[in-house]
Amino acid sequence: MSKPATDPTRELFRHILATLAYRAAKVVSNAPAAFADFHAGEDSRTPGEILAHMGDLFDWALSAAKGKEVWHNSTPLAWNKEVERFFGSLKKFDDFLASNERVHVAYENLFQGPLSDALTHVGQLAILRRLAGTPVRAENFFIAEVVAGRVGADQAKPKMEF
Repeated sequence: MSKPATDPTRELFRHILATLAYRAAKVVSNAPAAFADFHAGEDSRTPGEILAHMGDLFDWALSAAKGKEVWHNSTPLAWNKEVERFFGSLKKFDDFLASNERVHVAYENLFQGPLSDALTHVGQLAILRRLAGTPVRAENFFIAEVVAGRVGADQAKPKMEF
């Protein structure tokens, strides 16, 4: 077993992943079953397709970080299964960053690629929730309890929603 990472860049990246997990958990939790197939427009992705893509992003990010880049386009699973898959892919990536295994790509590329893409998709899911009639409450994320390593669907309760 590798000892935990102490590299400040890795730790910051793990905090960014935890921030993504916190925000994603807020948007995907308690979504009605029909939300997965909601269409905002003729050419738009459904929330289920977006979430499947987000899981693919972190499977790909992990493969790239390990030096064996592989991309897959997954067919969306049922909503709750896709939520589990997404958070599972985040956990695998976070576990890798918590280890001392070599990262074979630049953190800047991981940030500007899969991580930023996923943050954008969390925003898309939030907008789609509103359009589908099931909005999530706004929150002061500056004071949210975000903890590196907490990358699952189970997150701290919001400190200040409005």
